Amino acid sequence: MSRLRRSDNWGFPRWGGYEGAREAATIRLCDRHGCTEAGNCPAPKSPNSPERWMFCQRHAAEYNAGWDYFAGLDAEEAAEREASERQTHEGFRESAHYGWATSGDGTRSRDELRALDLLGLEPDADFDEIRKAWRNRAKEVHPDVKPGDAEAAKAFQALQLAYEVLRAAEERREWKG
Repeated sequence: MSRLRRSDNWGFPRWGGYEGAREAATIRLCDRHGCTEAGNCPAPKSPNSPERWMFCQRHAAEYNAGWDYFAGLDAEEAAEREASERQTHEGFRESAHYGWATSGDGTRSRDELRALDLLGLEPDADFDEIRKAWRNRAKEVHPDVKPGDAEAAKAFQALQLAYEVLRAAEERREWKG
């Protein structure tokens, strides 16, 4: 005759928390060699690959700090991949116009950052600083100041384009807000 064993379950609500069973809980360890912490942060093994490393938080931060999406590609291949991925995600970019695809943290686009870099400004510059920097730089290379100088004319055109990009972005922000 077998003996009946008393259950630890006393009904509803169940006494004891999750993983309160007698079996050991399964915990995946960090994939970094020698680390004994729980690996609960996934990190991609390669671009566009479903395979993931599982790191602890410290090692995931270390891994992501050195991550380069275009590693191993030459400049042409990297530009081609970027263009193809932009093409497939244009709908998301288009939706930013309607205000439900932006990050919400006030960051600037890559084009805006390039324009600010051309003007010699920081990424968090306000529009008054942008206008002043544009005027000062444009006065230096204006075709009326340097007639016949092809380099100055090219620099002036670049400054004009940079200002137009930043002005359009500022108008979009004002329109949304």
